[in-house]
Amino acid sequence: MTAHAPPSRPIWLDGDTSTIKVIDQRKLPHQVEVMTLSTVDEVIFAIQDMVVRGAPLIGATGAYGVMLAAVSGKNLTPADHFSFIQKECGRLKAARPTAVNLGWAVDRVLAGLSSADSPASWIETARKTAEAIADEDAENCRQIGLHGVSLIEALSTGKSGAPVNILTHCNAGWLACIEHGTATAPIYEAFRQNIPVHVWVDETRPLNQGARLTAWELGQAKVPHTVITDNAGGYLMQKGLVDLVMVGTDRTTRTGDVANKIGTYLKALAAKDNGIPFYVALPSSTFDWNLTDGVNEIPIESRNPDEVRFVQGLDRDKVISVRVPPSQSPAGNFAFDVTPARLITGLITERGICKASEKDIRRLFPEYF
Repeated sequence: MTAHAPPSRPIWLDGDTSTIKVIDQRKLPHQVEVMTLSTVDEVIFAIQDMVVRGAPLIGATGAYGVMLAAVSGKNLTPADHFSFIQKECGRLKAARPTAVNLGWAVDRVLAGLSSADSPASWIETARKTAEAIADEDAENCRQIGLHGVSLIEALSTGKSGAPVNILTHCNAGWLACIEHGTATAPIYEAFRQNIPVHVWVDETRPLNQGARLTAWELGQAKVPHTVITDNAGGYLMQKGLVDLVMVGTDRTTRTGDVANKIGTYLKALAAKDNGIPFYVALPSSTFDWNLTDGVNEIPIESRNPDEVRFVQGLDRDKVISVRVPPSQSPAGNFAFDVTPARLITGLITERGICKASEKDIRRLFPEYF
């Protein structure tokens, strides 16, 4: 498979073998490779090593992982089989701590198995539920695009049709979801409607998900964009070169605090200082309805310091990894930060746009309160 013919989704079920296929996002943008996942251990590895990443995609991958657990235990007695599935669900949920979609999706599949009554029906129910989660995420992201495009359209009208400059951070595109993306969904919809847009793409150290993944996505779609260093955003805002900041999230509290890739908080501060709207796009599955204080309650993942020490890139025709700091220097790798609700202009969801407040979130999602 080449970079000129990527799959239309980052995850899909191989119907002939009951295995899962995923794009190996560690290899992008220089190589488009597909990895096969056939066991729970392989699913956990893919989640932890960021073969797959992004809250909605992690959730869908975990859901398919429950199906693989059901397949793996099919030769056990029914009682042992269900106990095995439950234990594997616990391992799946622990694979990464910050993205709430993972636990949500695994629990949803497991709950669905309670209505089935045999190993064969557990496998089939898990498969159908995982596919439903993937399809629902794709539709939710499409709706996010339809709601969020109004923000871009209004800015375009105010600029007399000049390109709307949108700043992103990390990758909240279809690679992080199933289709459309969250923060990118309004951008793709604006582009589809011929509304002129230009995207400033934060590189997003240490793993460069912006420079590697968002830039690759936008390039595939022919959306105008420019890759910038993570710390250039404030300068661009001061110079009037950013009209809108739009990011995704891995977990959002019922009060509107947002956990996203490290560096998001700094962008929100710069946007606030320069009077630039700062929006967060998310499906309802990314809300944590039990939390009210993001700074103190959302678990923040610390990852391998080597992700900071080494940078991956293309040297001629070979992808290599090179060390940047001195070998004896310690490194810290905090994967996420929390942006308080007071810095967020609004949340773009599949049900519409709301303020980052418990009252307004309740207006769109009353059944969760």
